[in-house]
Amino acid sequence: MTYLTLLAATVPQTVSWSPKVAIVMIACNIVAIAFGKFTIKNQSAGPAMPSPALFGGFGLPAVLGTTSLGHLLGAGVILGLANAGAL
Repeated sequence: MTYLTLLAATVPQTVSWSPKVAIVMIACNIVAIAFGKFTIKNQSAGPAMPSPALFGGFGLPAVLGTTSLGHLLGAGVILGLANAGAL
């Protein structure tokens, strides 16, 4: 029983969703897409997106890769800002 109490005390509190959290996630995704735009060699490789102009000429692999990176960055930034008390 003591182990469960100790374990519950060590789990950090997560931040609940708010517009601030959404803005941070969107900003991190924009940063990741901009990073991908300058670093991905074959941006239009693979299956094309339904409207290539809307996605900046990215193919499906580039969109999935950059938005996955954006979500990883966003989760880290949101947890970091929440831990610092900024969110």
